[in-house]
Amino acid sequence: MSAFLPASTEPSSHIQALAALGVQRRYRNGALLIQEGESGDTIYIVLQGRLRAFLGDGNGKELTLGFYGPLEYVGEMSLDGGPRSANVEAVDATTCSVISRAVLLNYIAQHPEFALELMARLIRRARLATESAGNVALIDVYGRLVRLLNQLAQEPEASGERRLSERLTHQELAQHLACSREMVSRLLKDLETGGYIAVRERWIWLLKALPARW
Repeated sequence: MSAFLPASTEPSSHIQALAALGVQRRYRNGALLIQEGESGDTIYIVLQGRLRAFLGDGNGKELTLGFYGPLEYVGEMSLDGGPRSANVEAVDATTCSVISRAVLLNYIAQHPEFALELMARLIRRARLATESAGNVALIDVYGRLVRLLNQLAQEPEASGERRLSERLTHQELAQHLACSREMVSRLLKDLETGGYIAVRERWIWLLKALPARW
């Protein structure tokens, strides 16, 4: 699994119960909920819409860590009292249930099994962050693009073609791959010209196996 993909599996009943205890807040598209380095003691459970976690270098370059949809949550990394480890923004009009540290700790006291679920999620996120950093350092841009496209591709249809599970812009792909939008556009254009992919109504389709090297 890539760091691009949501870091959780199916939401548990605990997340739904915890969301009911929070304060609902609405965020417009582009709103910054969490800023890297700031202090914070709340987590955000998505009720509707979608959030993006990312790192920025101060020069406009960004690396997307993941997207989070309904009944997924962000912000738990700072509940130890440390600074926020990433930025989080709304990529759609989004409604969240905001849970304070006190509410979360009280819930864990009443449902100690949830602590294990939370711990497992933190371990998964740490592993995904390590994998993402390794990919950026060791794999070239084309290799990272192939890896990402294959991970996002759904099960083959009768024709053998596979559609991506997300409709992404070239800029969004560039953010996932830590490269320029121009580089992504050039690589995708080359793959389209070579008959490896097609773009239909802004959806990317994989027509056949992508070459390991380009």
